[in-house]
Amino acid sequence: MTGTRVVFVQGDITRQSVDAIVNAANSSLLGGGGVDGAIHRRGGPAILAECRALRASRYGKGLPTGQAVATTAGELDARWVIHTVGPVWSAAEDRTALLTSCYRESLRVADELGARTLAFPAVSAGVYRWPMDDAARVAVETVRNTPTAVEEVRFVLFDDRAYGAFAREAGR
Repeated sequence: MTGTRVVFVQGDITRQSVDAIVNAANSSLLGGGGVDGAIHRRGGPAILAECRALRASRYGKGLPTGQAVATTAGELDARWVIHTVGPVWSAAEDRTALLTSCYRESLRVADELGARTLAFPAVSAGVYRWPMDDAARVAVETVRNTPTAVEEVRFVLFDDRAYGAFAREAGR
């Protein structure tokens, strides 16, 4: 463990009061469904404007899977949104390293920003179909084993199923 406090909350990630909220983004960075759409809707147009600027400069082809980049948080109760692109789950190919990278890279970006509190969703466990128990294992293990100056990582889980999977993983 890195000394980082790990907390589990059932609720809406867009309602969290933290330094940075991690967005389970799609590679376009231009919004979408699930967590991504909710963050863009609640955060307002400033997030989309910065995402468009990133696409026009560094990420013309989109943000690669497993990478992370920060923008303003707009109207959210946070300073930044850290966008990361999770892998789509595959039964034929082990993409665990990419999912692990989402959490490590988000923590790296948070450290660069000076964020002390960070809220994560269950990256890839929604429309990207990553099995929830395994998504929880990867998320919790990675956060526990990644050196960071972040003082509190909050996993914000939308429903009972996700919260239960993460809580079980935390007890291991």
